[in-house]
Amino acid sequence: MNKRQNIHGWIALDKPEGLGSTQALAKVKRLFNAAKAGHGGTLDPLASGLLPIALGEATKTVSWAMDGHKTYRVLIEWGEARTTDDREGEVCGRSAHRPETRDIVANLARFEGEILQTPPKFSAIKVGGERAYDLARAGEEVALSARTVQIDKIELLAQPDPDHAEFSVTCGKGTYIRSLARDMAEALGTLGHVARLRRTAVGPFTEGDMISLEKLAELSHKAAGDNAMEGVLRPIETVLDGIPALAVKDAEAQRLRQGQPVLLRGASAPIAQDAVLVMWGRRPLGICSIEKGSLKPKRLFNL
Repeated sequence: MNKRQNIHGWIALDKPEGLGSTQALAKVKRLFNAAKAGHGGTLDPLASGLLPIALGEATKTVSWAMDGHKTYRVLIEWGEARTTDDREGEVCGRSAHRPETRDIVANLARFEGEILQTPPKFSAIKVGGERAYDLARAGEEVALSARTVQIDKIELLAQPDPDHAEFSVTCGKGTYIRSLARDMAEALGTLGHVARLRRTAVGPFTEGDMISLEKLAELSHKAAGDNAMEGVLRPIETVLDGIPALAVKDAEAQRLRQGQPVLLRGASAPIAQDAVLVMWGRRPLGICSIEKGSLKPKRLFNL
């Protein structure tokens, strides 16, 4: 077997519908023979679109990608409730009512901002130590508590026919689009579920950054290792644009690499900061905290 490649950075994968996030991750890792890989936020098999994949030392920044806001295009089908709140579930309710455009638009504002949302019964949330979807599949009644989530914007994009409406949704971490579809339908006096879902943005990654598995496979056959990533791999620090950056000199970098703190001097030096991206020239050294005026290493990159 070929030696694993030390590849570091992010890929904005366009995950196809029908493939699980873990399966997609394994395919990318195998294509580039990468030593380490992780993804920045699960997409259900039903969903397609942006799945940020971290390779090598970029895996140390995955939590920042997961915290980033996300944008989806969702097609809601009115008139049917499903056990999973998407088209893969069994029909568990029907309604003959179809909402009018004016009513749909008038109801959007109530779902924007901080709202309370109850996750779907078929979700990965743990209940008494077990996944909710395992309990639901076993026929057990699952009682999930409502949680506060942030929805930045909902926009009605199209109504292909009376049974369907397509929306753009930008939201924060922990938001379930399936729950949103269910709750919007209920507010409009009908039932509904997700018929199609595509993620188009995660944090700094957008639709224009995406690349398909087919294209990645083509690149991997043209060249091995880093060469195959040319024009595809985004820097490790891509997902860290929301935290301050601080440049250090050679001596300071060496101290941090040895696990030692660095005293920040000067009247304008920050006193405290939970997370700072430390740059050593053009190279990201790692993520540090600032405590009582000292820079302390938290997660350094082995580059």
